[in-house]
Amino acid sequence: MPDLLVRLYDLPDLSPRLKVLLEKGVRTRRAMAYEKHLVSAWVSAGFGDGWASECEAAFSNHPVSCFIAERGGHIVGFACHDATYKDFFGPAGVQENERGKGIGAALLLECLHAMAAQGYAYAIIGGAGSVPFYERIAATFEIPGSSPGIYPPKLYEKQASQKSKVKSQK
Repeated sequence: MPDLLVRLYDLPDLSPRLKVLLEKGVRTRRAMAYEKHLVSAWVSAGFGDGWASECEAAFSNHPVSCFIAERGGHIVGFACHDATYKDFFGPAGVQENERGKGIGAALLLECLHAMAAQGYAYAIIGGAGSVPFYERIAATFEIPGSSPGIYPPKLYEKQASQKSKVKSQK
């Protein structure tokens, strides 16, 4: 999966998307520090511990660099920036039964606008899973030579590999 580059000085207006979501009963906002445990648990349950760890890192930033979407007081989506690396968007995800309703697009733009307000001119979307989605929402460009990107093999995969090598040598 390639990394993508986004021009933050050329973002689409966010307000029409937020208005449509509000009409559908969905509100997006910056998460609050006291919600860290709730958001992290939700992310872990729906997207795994790795994304939850990155999300927790976003809560250590000031301001918090995690945005959530909620419907009726329940989280239905999240998006972070400056979590794994500075100037990187992600991770982000939307509850399966809420996908295709504009929530992910709004969360993406919330983060990108926040990054622009902090002084970034460009943002990087690391290991972009759905390139057409990002291209459609934020006019992204693939960074040549960026695949596999910044994410090395997971630590536990390395540890398991090392253990099997030790066992086979005995």
